[in-house]
Amino acid sequence: MKTMTCKELGGACEEKFHAHTFEEIAEMSKNHALEMIEKKDDAHTKALREMQELMHFPQGMNAWYENKRKTFECLPRSQN
Repeated sequence: MKTMTCKELGGACEEKFHAHTFEEIAEMSKNHALEMIEKKDDAHTKALREMQELMHFPQGMNAWYENKRKTFECLPRSQN
């Protein structure tokens, strides 16, 4: 199990997510962001707009995704 924060995944807060794979942690982060945006959280809404800007450039989005995946892969596994 590895841990990353919302902010480490491109979000706006220090909420921690724990998962075995990058895909799992990315999904948790996405669901958290959607929940926070639904609650009208300005910081998360701003982070979403920044991500949407990246999506206009597939190469930039792919590079961002791979960078986050590599960061996840380099994290130590917890004992849980």
